Amino acid sequence: MHTYLDGIGLLAPGLESWGAGRTVLAGEVPYFPSETPLPVAAVLPANERRRAPNIVRVALATGMEALGASRRDPAVVPAVFASSGGDGNTIHEIMTALASPQRELSPTRFHNSVHNVSAGYWSIATGSRAATTSLCCHDGSFAAGLLETAAQAAACEVSILVSSDTSYPYPLGAVRPVGVPFFGVALVLSSTPSSSTIARFTVGTSSEKASCFPDDPALESLCHASPAARCLPLLVALAKGTAAVVTLEYLPDLMLQVEITPHMDERSRKT
Repeated sequence: MHTYLDGIGLLAPGLESWGAGRTVLAGEVPYFPSETPLPVAAVLPANERRRAPNIVRVALATGMEALGASRRDPAVVPAVFASSGGDGNTIHEIMTALASPQRELSPTRFHNSVHNVSAGYWSIATGSRAATTSLCCHDGSFAAGLLETAAQAAACEVSILVSSDTSYPYPLGAVRPVGVPFFGVALVLSSTPSSSTIARFTVGTSSEKASCFPDDPALESLCHASPAARCLPLLVALAKGTAAVVTLEYLPDLMLQVEITPHMDERSRKT
């Protein structure tokens, strides 16, 4: 399956955006996991902005960055939201309330706990009535989202993947450890190339092991710190701007393989 990448968004500790992080991922400067503040969700109305959980703020920041780079109207682009477990702080607060004598749940906490919470806030922020899909696949959530987004782009001409995860406080964090407070990435995929196209993806499956970073322990650690960070082999190849084949963690016995052809290489081949 072929698809074209038109925009990228990124937000993680030490990687404040795709524009700021690509030099790190290209190996030009070392990765340092510095504290990165979460941006204010300025695209939301004031009331929703106050209620938005961390995972929504990450999703909005990365999604808007990717769509801005692609020059697409967010109000008409179908979206896929992939997350391994939703907003960790919200789940923690609900479990804490249920374990207390009163067991009274905050209505805001409750509606922020659903797995499609990012899709809901996205629709409010963008005014979009386009289709949204929310999915999870444990540590393979990014790969599952990429596969779904590529299929949607083939059917609908364009689609955006927004993959994000946040950490869980103790005691949930001891059972499901996520090693960074948040990680988010967004990719705009289309069925045909455009003036914004960065690369062509050829997506398939593989039984090979997932790609890793044997020469960069810091990136290797980040890659395994968060389910959404399993995208890093793909982002590193894109940051370097060279043709590559990367294998992404997906199912226990099946990986997702992506062949990356930089768009300039493809145009040169056609001419």
